[in-house]
Amino acid sequence: MQTKDHWENVYATRAPEAVSWYQAHADLSLRLIQGTGVTAGASIIDVGGGTSTLVDDLLAAGFTNVTVLDISGSALAEAKRRLGASATKVRWLETDITQEALPIHGFALWHDRAVFHFLTTPEDRAAYMQSVLRAVKPGGHVIVATFAENGPAQCSGLPVIRYRADQLHSEFGGSFSLLRHEEEAHHTPFGTIQQFIYCYCRKVES
Repeated sequence: MQTKDHWENVYATRAPEAVSWYQAHADLSLRLIQGTGVTAGASIIDVGGGTSTLVDDLLAAGFTNVTVLDISGSALAEAKRRLGASATKVRWLETDITQEALPIHGFALWHDRAVFHFLTTPEDRAAYMQSVLRAVKPGGHVIVATFAENGPAQCSGLPVIRYRADQLHSEFGGSFSLLRHEEEAHHTPFGTIQQFIYCYCRKVES
């Protein structure tokens, strides 16, 4: 099964609150985004946003230029249904981040909770990094969360790579400065705990 087929099946057969990564509110992500100091009109992309409620909370917080990208059309359709009329305020992209040519310097802030750790080949990680380098403005912000080194070894039946903060930052290289990192103990809907690491970087201005 191809990756897109896998995620279409996941979102078509499970309710949004019945997946392990479900959060009623992405509180840590929202706090980190607001902590960057970006303006309400800053261009923000949520990579792998799926059915996450982060977009709801960004709109509620007054952000007006939000893009949600996901490989699954089923996930995006559910997010649009949940938002109702407010869905028209969001740009939706159904695509694979390792294959999409995003606008050059199109975003002031890049957010990704739990996509990067699924990229288990050097080629996919390199393609992802090229997308970040292309799409984020000089001086722009990058917030990426993956399973921590003591997190699960797989998710949704797929293998993942677990990271320490320094390992995750090293994937981004010298074009990004690591400003902070935080750990999160995510409580799944099934009563288990998954350990995440969040890294907040800033793209070096050239």
